[in-house]
Amino acid sequence: MASQNLINSDIDDFYANTSEEGRLQLGLGPLEFERNKELIQRYLPKKGIVIDVGGGPGVYSEWLAGLGHQLYLIDPVEKHIKQANKRSNKAKKPFKSLLGEAQKLELAGSFADVIILHGPLYHLQLKADRIRAITEAKRVLKPNGVVLGFAINHSASAIAALLNGFIHTPEIFAMCEVELTTGIHTPPANMPGILPNAYFHRPAELKAEFEEAGLTCLDTYAVEGMVWLDKNYFESRSNPEKKERMLELMKITENDQSLLSLSPHMMIAARKK
Repeated sequence: MASQNLINSDIDDFYANTSEEGRLQLGLGPLEFERNKELIQRYLPKKGIVIDVGGGPGVYSEWLAGLGHQLYLIDPVEKHIKQANKRSNKAKKPFKSLLGEAQKLELAGSFADVIILHGPLYHLQLKADRIRAITEAKRVLKPNGVVLGFAINHSASAIAALLNGFIHTPEIFAMCEVELTTGIHTPPANMPGILPNAYFHRPAELKAEFEEAGLTCLDTYAVEGMVWLDKNYFESRSNPEKKERMLELMKITENDQSLLSLSPHMMIAARKK
């Protein structure tokens, strides 16, 4: 099945022409990658069945399989499946990659210990579609299994635009205005390379959607937190003492609900009853 039949063609084209692997190596990517692994690991069993939904080219799947988990990656982009298969073939502990979409997982019910929703929550603009994806994850989870959902904050673009001086560009301001008021992200037509049509959550809204799907929410975490707002962030990150201070700041603020919107990404952990 062609990937364009599974997802919006704009999303498929975006990932076909960009490098998801490279994104995690540039800018705030290393911080996001390190924090995501740390947060995910808090909810992993010693060994179990883990489903990486929206797992892209398999960067996280390779890491999870290396920890000893039985790993299934599911992604709607054919390019990502090819990259993930190549990565798996070279890995000491391979994993299985399947072309598929979050709202209809070709997996048995009560199958997995942990399900990670990495891209679906921000690539599904309609609430009904997101609820279906969360409900499908719940179906595939074993009783007491955990789903970890990653979302982009509704304030992410506006804060980044302010920090970089882009907020006064009319097209950027208009995009941020809609995101802040509705959560709908639509990139300016004259600015290629920006994430295609997506949905950016408010923290309370993210929790409400998981509860509506019948899951018990355990906690919500800031991924990058507020530390990326350090005006000398990259210099500070390369200094061991300053980096340790930033990590301490992250630790004491990661669950502060009043500060979650300062983090570009957030993760919610929820359990199947």
